[in-house]
Amino acid sequence: MTDSKYFTTTKKGEIFELKAELNSDKKEKKKEAVKKVIASMTVGKDVSALFPDVVNCMQTDNLELKKLVYLYLMNYAKSQPDMAIMAVNTFVKDCEDPNPLIRALAVRTMGCIRVDKITEYLCEPLRKCLKDEDPYVRKTAAVCVAKLHDINAQLVEDQGFLDTLKDLISDSNPMVVANAVAALSEIAESHPNSNLLDLNPQTINKLLTALNECTEWGQIFILDCLANYTPRDDRESQSICERVTPRLSHANSAVVLSAVKVLMKFMEMLPKDLDYYGTLLKKLAPPLVTLLSAEPELQYVALRNINLIVQRRPEILKHEMKVFFVKYNDPIYVKLEKLDIMIRLASQANIAQVLAELKEYATEVDVDFVRKAVRAIGRCAIKVEQSAERCVSTLLDLIQTKVNYVVQEAIVVIKDIFRKYPNKYESVIATLCENLDSLDEPEARAAMIWIVGEYAERIDNADELLESFLEGFHDESTQVQLQLLTAIVKLFLKKPTETQELVQQVLSLATQDSDNPDLRDRGYIYWRLLSTDPVAAKEVVLAEKPLISEETDLIEPTLLEELICHIGTLASVYHKPPSAFVEGSRGVQHKRLPGSAGSGESVESPDTGSAAGVSEAPPAVIPSQGDLLGDLLNLDLTPPTTTGPPPPSSGMQMGAMDLLGGGLDSLMGDESEPLGGDLGGSPAMGAGFSAPPAAMPASFNAPVSGGLDDLFDLGGGVGMPMGAYSPPKTVWLPAMKAKGLEISGTFARRAGVIQMEMTLTNKAMSGMADFAIQFNRNSFGLAPAGPLQILTPLPPNQSIEAVLPLSTVGPVMKMEPLNNLQVAVKNNIDVFYFSCQYPISMLFVEDGKMERQVFLATWKDIPNDNESQFQIKDCHLNSDAASNKLQGSNIFTIAKRTVEGQDMLYQSMKLTNGIWVLAELRVQAGNPNYTISLKCRAPEVSQCVFQNYEMVLKN
Repeated sequence: MTDSKYFTTTKKGEIFELKAELNSDKKEKKKEAVKKVIASMTVGKDVSALFPDVVNCMQTDNLELKKLVYLYLMNYAKSQPDMAIMAVNTFVKDCEDPNPLIRALAVRTMGCIRVDKITEYLCEPLRKCLKDEDPYVRKTAAVCVAKLHDINAQLVEDQGFLDTLKDLISDSNPMVVANAVAALSEIAESHPNSNLLDLNPQTINKLLTALNECTEWGQIFILDCLANYTPRDDRESQSICERVTPRLSHANSAVVLSAVKVLMKFMEMLPKDLDYYGTLLKKLAPPLVTLLSAEPELQYVALRNINLIVQRRPEILKHEMKVFFVKYNDPIYVKLEKLDIMIRLASQANIAQVLAELKEYATEVDVDFVRKAVRAIGRCAIKVEQSAERCVSTLLDLIQTKVNYVVQEAIVVIKDIFRKYPNKYESVIATLCENLDSLDEPEARAAMIWIVGEYAERIDNADELLESFLEGFHDESTQVQLQLLTAIVKLFLKKPTETQELVQQVLSLATQDSDNPDLRDRGYIYWRLLSTDPVAAKEVVLAEKPLISEETDLIEPTLLEELICHIGTLASVYHKPPSAFVEGSRGVQHKRLPGSAGSGESVESPDTGSAAGVSEAPPAVIPSQGDLLGDLLNLDLTPPTTTGPPPPSSGMQMGAMDLLGGGLDSLMGDESEPLGGDLGGSPAMGAGFSAPPAAMPASFNAPVSGGLDDLFDLGGGVGMPMGAYSPPKTVWLPAMKAKGLEISGTFARRAGVIQMEMTLTNKAMSGMADFAIQFNRNSFGLAPAGPLQILTPLPPNQSIEAVLPLSTVGPVMKMEPLNNLQVAVKNNIDVFYFSCQYPISMLFVEDGKMERQVFLATWKDIPNDNESQFQIKDCHLNSDAASNKLQGSNIFTIAKRTVEGQDMLYQSMKLTNGIWVLAELRVQAGNPNYTISLKCRAPEVSQCVFQNYEMVLKN
């Protein structure tokens, strides 16, 4: 008999009848009544009036009835908290029942009753269940702790449940381990700085052991936890990869993707020349291919994840192109995703195969898919240069089909091919012009107009063609109007005598008859340019255009790194970080891949690390304005508070690192402080940079031995220092880019304080107020030490001086170049972004003068590979004048000696983050060219230091 009978209503007073049945002495009748109550509750009827009667049924040995009562209790406890307290005694009693199923059921229900009054009564039963002899009860209790933490976090911490939960990670039962990890991960997400999951090699070993015996969801929890661990070195990384690899053959696709996430992350630390690295790449392909034989919805999720993997490591699937060929019965969302991956994998080796497929797709019936296929042919032409000719002839064949939407898409992509390969395929223009009348989509019309304007000198009737578009100028979309205006101005500059009337007509249409401000402004600019300086107009309008790159649709590298850390989650399907779509995402942490083997962020010091090569640079992306300024868009532009240094961001904080290693302590005895903060362990040369070090100049190994040993005997002959050099102000933010706000500025170091000195000029028509400033993460942690002090509104055509003191305790991220600073300035009009470069001498501290013995020992201690040599040309100072000038910028001369008429200055400087730079400056009397040798634990800094020497000495 089915349960449907419980959903049929009786004609009499239903609640009254149920009440009577619930209080019946017969067990069967009681159970039937509770089933009817649950049925009514399920269809949305309010049966809360029966609360006391249902709770009375809890006192039973029948497991089925107990489950039903607990279900009712979970649903109505929130609306009847006072009544729910009646059930507490039964819970406590059930938690000591001899049947482990009942103990687990009680603790599970307790966790689901979200009533504050009850939670404190449940602590004791929960404590007992966490230490229960039965693993089923323990695993249920582990999850209950996470639920209780969500209701009352303070209570969980006070009762010591978190410590008990950590102990469960060492439990003998793998399911208990998995649930403990799941609970701790859940709690850690809402408290990102709590470091609950204190992962170390011993814990990791326990997790990997439990991994083999867990259920599939347990495996996912453990794998996700492993993905948050950063191994100490490549050996540990390889060991974890070897033990995770068997999960790739699991039947559950979620387990497979979680395993792929762990392997993708840990591969970053493996040297590329390692045999195991190649083996791992080969092992990753089959499971990803297998995911594509599942149902379409799963395929789509797999494809979105594969799209990320292919952008990070295309070599994994480079031989699997055929898997991504579209099947006739694939849904459109799968087809479009496969097409995208095909283009990412296209290379010279497989381009013929890909083009044959794409040509086939262009004859399909699905319009959206056909459009995407035609675009894909164009992208292949731009990506694989050798295939461009074949792609263009394929596109021409498609244009000959005369199918309207195919022709329009083909014209749009041919425009891009012209941009990529100028003066190569212009012979096809005649064919394109034949199809002019059939174009009705704005993008295709704009592309055709651009082609006619760009190659007007090759098209005899270019003026007639453009004139035909002018007839309905006001009915065109803005995109077409703007393109038409530019094209006619180009035509006029190429054929001025024949097109004077045409250009006047379009300029008057754009400026006098149009209410679109963009069109009007462009019209006026062209009009003024043409009337004042036709030569300048030619240089502006007919300037050489930069070549376009196929990789414009690549995800920005830092975002891609974060998404790789979220493979198998919603973030990898949306291709957005969790913070972009999780509401109230206070607990969402930004994850990063670990530094690759051989890069500056390597966990081991270069002295002891493996001889790994520098990781390959990511593909050059033409970033959008948003990507270029990275996190600036997310910055809170309220004035910063200076309560102290923030916590280190993902292991990249550069300060407080001993860049000279522990060796100097012993050299100096106990007389002075250590030079670089904590002097423990091996030299941490990478300085926490997240990218591979820039290629340094070839080391010239300057002959200094013999000379340095005599340093002690030589007096300096060093005079009094001059003042610090500060570069003149330059325009950082032009008014035309910031709605009338112009910012010019410079940096200075005054009395040990770094300052940003700015002149803000209002070139707009209205006043400006409410100024605030914020910096993006940068190489040395520069951040405003206080708000931007502009107290009065800035009236039109007025300027104001502002001095912003800076601190060096902000978040750190290596920039390119190293001294680049990205800034956001807000006022009452908008937020504006610009970048500027600060002279590195702003970061040279006043206590940067080394003891001579220490200098000598350090110079010898730094490897010769870290030495860079540069020429400073056209400098006419003698050595004493140079020394004085440099000392003003905190570059201290420690000793000076003269060898064969050549003065040799030995100098030291120390950066705010503890990096020491040592220099040998050679000055030959009568020779305007100086030679400088720089030695530093972080050789990336040398180029900036050299530029600083040049700037100070020549000004």
